[in-house]
Amino acid sequence: MTLAEYRKKRGEPLIREDADDAHDEKHPSALEYVQIGVILAIVTAVEVALYYLDLDFTLLVTLLCMLSVVKFGLVVLWFMHLKFDTSLFAILFGSGMVLSFAVFIVIVAVEHGSLT
Repeated sequence: MTLAEYRKKRGEPLIREDADDAHDEKHPSALEYVQIGVILAIVTAVEVALYYLDLDFTLLVTLLCMLSVVKFGLVVLWFMHLKFDTSLFAILFGSGMVLSFAVFIVIVAVEHGSLT
């Protein structure tokens, strides 16, 4: 049974009239999207610049991982609208990120601490 069928069966309207108003209040403006896009472009430029610097490999990977967490947070919070949703979704996505880094650390440990 779909949600529409369930609502129809209960006599509820298929579309709530106040849903559009609630969405508009929480929706970021076009300027915010542009600002986040510029920040993501700057973080990406920093990542590329770090790659071309002569850094220790472990330091490079650590810095790139930290920058990827920043980019993940920005994309998830604004472009996936988690900033405006219930905090449960942010916790679930954050837990997934922590879990993925934990798996990465375990794999590095199994490979005797070598990232190469």
